[in-house]
Amino acid sequence: MTILPAAYLGSVEYFAHLLCEECVIDLGEHFIKRSERNRAQILTAGGVMDLTVHVQRANRPRTPMREMRLDYSKRWQHQHWISLVSAYQGSPYFDHYRDWFEPFYRKPYQFLVDYDLALTEMLLDRLKVETRPRISESYVEVSPEDLDLRPKQQKSPAFHAEPYFQVFSDRMPFAPNLSVADLLFAEGPAAAELLRRSLR
Repeated sequence: MTILPAAYLGSVEYFAHLLCEECVIDLGEHFIKRSERNRAQILTAGGVMDLTVHVQRANRPRTPMREMRLDYSKRWQHQHWISLVSAYQGSPYFDHYRDWFEPFYRKPYQFLVDYDLALTEMLLDRLKVETRPRISESYVEVSPEDLDLRPKQQKSPAFHAEPYFQVFSDRMPFAPNLSVADLLFAEGPAAAELLRRSLR
């Protein structure tokens, strides 16, 4: 079993595991700053850009993920949407998917995990994935046969970033393992098959 944290616009690696393996998303862990729980990477004309969801009391150590509330004192939703439009409006499938993404940058959510899970569900639907990960409200203990991808910067030994044509491929090298949104806007219906090939 693969143990995953909740993720904001999860990476290609994150979704490769969701498609190919038995997974559980652990909501019983503690929040880790500067991690995929509230941060995603996209490709812009200037290179790779971090999108960070603002949360309240992010500096408080050992705060359970379930208690992390979103902070709307800054207009991060608006900034993220403008960044996504600017980066991907020239990609082959942005117009096809934009109406599924835009509501997440208009509607307020109270808790980070609810926002992350709703986005993940929408992305799995767009990828035409029928199976869903198990959600655990309590901390998941690791057994010897488990792959634990919760620690910050933990990578899967089975993951291989298979290149695809990115929106700025004419001017910069391939950027691996960005948000799965980058792959979806570039490859559309073919994205799921590329994800399945990314785990060896």
